Amino acid sequence: MFAIPVARELFGGSTTVEWVLILIAGACMTASAYFGIKSLTIISYIAVPLVAILGTVAMIMAVRQGDGTIVDQFAKSSGSLTVIGGAGLAIGSFVSGGTATPNFTRFAKNGKQGTIATVVAFFIGNSLMFFFGAISYIFVGGNDIFEVMIRLNLFYLAILVLGLNIWTTNDNALYTAGLGLANIFNKRKKPMVLISGVIGTLLSVWLYYNFCGWLNILNCTLPPVGIILVLSYFMNKKAYDTDTVKMVTVNWFAVAGVILGAIVANVVTWGIASINGMAVAAVCYVIGELVHKNK
Repeated sequence: MFAIPVARELFGGSTTVEWVLILIAGACMTASAYFGIKSLTIISYIAVPLVAILGTVAMIMAVRQGDGTIVDQFAKSSGSLTVIGGAGLAIGSFVSGGTATPNFTRFAKNGKQGTIATVVAFFIGNSLMFFFGAISYIFVGGNDIFEVMIRLNLFYLAILVLGLNIWTTNDNALYTAGLGLANIFNKRKKPMVLISGVIGTLLSVWLYYNFCGWLNILNCTLPPVGIILVLSYFMNKKAYDTDTVKMVTVNWFAVAGVILGAIVANVVTWGIASINGMAVAAVCYVIGELVHKNK
């Protein structure tokens, strides 16, 4: 998402340049995730303020150059996405982030600071990103903040915002993937981050051209994971207060909940897909907990 637009704008879409940029970007993002939370923090200290400032500037410039008020512009609809479909994508986006949040809030000094950071990130940071994209798009067009800034004649700032925005997203996602694989396969995190980084880099071009389909898969698959994590906490609250609890290697009811929830979310056309998936996953998990307690 960084290399292809930049290569297209600067080098006429050269495939060779695309892959050079992809490999460089992939190496940088993998390296920052490989060295852990300290390197992630350094990147974020640089990227977050710059993206916030430049995104705000782009949004204000777009509003000034556009015609009509924000209300008038939002009232126009292309008809390509229903309200239910939009709600599903928004819910899926927040849930997917929520499943990864504990990987980072565990470094907070206490629960209060972890909660404050989470609220600020989701309700202020994430909302700002929605505003940057939505408001800028309705006034000047463009599928993402990069295209918006190009149309505002902010080319070099567009490259900076694009690179930093994707970097902070990818290194956090890669850190989460490596940590998850380390727990699943009982291996050290760093080798799992390297493996994930290589796979992600090599598949990135294919994913770029199939991105909307991939987002729909995540929108249906991740919410069941999120609801099971939440239920696990509230149904086993005492166990979370001790380090001596017996760990279950595989909770097959949870696995079934994720699989069935994802299938229902993909297949059932009624209602909001992500909520349908969470409902099915919740039922499976609760049944499993009741069976376990009866034993």
